Amino acid sequence: MVRIETTPSLRVYPGLSATGEMAPAWPARGDLRQAGSPCTGVAGDTMLAMVQERAGEPLVPRRLAMPSPSRGEVLLRVEACGVCRTDLHVVDDELPHIARPVIPGHECVGTVIAVGAGVDDVREGDRMGVPWLAGTCQRCEYCLEGRENLCDRATFTGYTRPGGFATHVIVNAAYGVRLTADADPVATAPLLCAGLIGWRALEKTDRAMRIGLYGFGAAAHIVAQMAVAQRRTVFAFTRPGDTATQAFARRLGAAWVGGSDKMPPEPLDAALLFAPDGSLVPTALRAVRKGGKVVCAGIHMSDIPSFPYRWLWEEREISSVANLTRDDARRFFASSVCRGIRTTTRTYPLSAANQALADLRNGALEGAAVLVP
Repeated sequence: MVRIETTPSLRVYPGLSATGEMAPAWPARGDLRQAGSPCTGVAGDTMLAMVQERAGEPLVPRRLAMPSPSRGEVLLRVEACGVCRTDLHVVDDELPHIARPVIPGHECVGTVIAVGAGVDDVREGDRMGVPWLAGTCQRCEYCLEGRENLCDRATFTGYTRPGGFATHVIVNAAYGVRLTADADPVATAPLLCAGLIGWRALEKTDRAMRIGLYGFGAAAHIVAQMAVAQRRTVFAFTRPGDTATQAFARRLGAAWVGGSDKMPPEPLDAALLFAPDGSLVPTALRAVRKGGKVVCAGIHMSDIPSFPYRWLWEEREISSVANLTRDDARRFFASSVCRGIRTTTRTYPLSAANQALADLRNGALEGAAVLVP
């Protein structure tokens, strides 16, 4: 057994100081049960989490003190947590002001096992989703205008708050997504970011009928289904030569597939960019018609190279999607489009979080990776 010592930096997680002992190898499911992860009694229990302690290092398993929900919060036992490209940006140190140690994960589905004071509409046993947006000030001009996704004081799950790569997670109840009791945790998890961001990005295209999707991963495989359900025509762009992903896009209803180095057979009305490659912005501009839209849907992207003004001229537009709002989540999960989505997932045990991240980084996934504690 090895002793896990508390470090000063761990104090950024109130109630989550590292305690106790754990085996060098990740415990088997039976050992998790012995450790109290089902949380039959919250007080005095411990939780397990995959933690990045220093930039550039792999996540490591840690046994932490079980947190207690403060006012307005609930404690969830995690049933599934999707692995998002934003998690890669966190562990690869591509986002600013990352306070480590950090527990990534923001596509989380869990069951409520403890309710803090002031929470009247959530009960133990309820199922809840945990999205990227974890809290806002509700006082700034953006919040008052209904654009809380732009709040300067916003907090984010798995980035500025401990996330779902764990057996348990604390959630601000007002920002959790209420889910039905029969919701499949694994199938639902990718909808909490890939689905919501895709929904917000698709809405930015207004009534565009010919939609190009650049980067056919977790988000695009969901957006393709949305667009097909709305009788739009989908053009899927993948890494050049990635025939497996191209075949996957065809199965989901794409009318045309090809490498991102190809031009579509006809001008697009809009293009959505999910790949974090800035060079695709001028590529997409060349692919859209006059008045067409290019929507950048990632939180991080490499620099956009310079390009001739004539590619932007004739009222083409470039915009971005930043985070999401609670209204996005309410409308998306209540929509008939959402009910028709079938996510493609590959599950990993919590201990294999590093492998899931590597598979995402290397483009070795169809659909989404999901961790199951």
